[in-house]
Amino acid sequence: MTNTEKVAYIRGLAEGLEMDADKKEVKVLNAVIDLLDDLALSVADVEDNMNDIADQVDAVDEDLGSLEEDFYGDEDDEDEDEDDEDEDGECYYEVTCPNCHETICLSEDIIEDGEMDCPNCGERLEFELDEDECGCGCDECGHDGED
Repeated sequence: MTNTEKVAYIRGLAEGLEMDADKKEVKVLNAVIDLLDDLALSVADVEDNMNDIADQVDAVDEDLGSLEEDFYGDEDDEDEDEDDEDEDGECYYEVTCPNCHETICLSEDIIEDGEMDCPNCGERLEFELDEDECGCGCDECGHDGED
């Protein structure tokens, strides 16, 4: 039974008593029942709004989950990617921004361009690829990954 149904039941009980509507006690009782009715309607509106917001949050959460999966990939792949090669076998490099100190993973194509803006702070980063020093552990550049 909802709150509005309970208030309607109480109103019916009060009317069933057939009290004199001119008495002060009856006026107070009717005012309390009217207040209960208003409160029950307000609570029902709040519950409806809360359910709508919960549905919207669930939809946003699902969309965010899809984006995270597309952007970050599967969580289980994290350990496999630690050898400085992505799933396509392309070598990548880790660069630390001197401005924000965030680590950025770059592909060889980006390194060959020689510069880029830091995706975290926007600082212009410039770098050179030393052919003799890779440190990535891949076979593509001729470095075997051992020191």
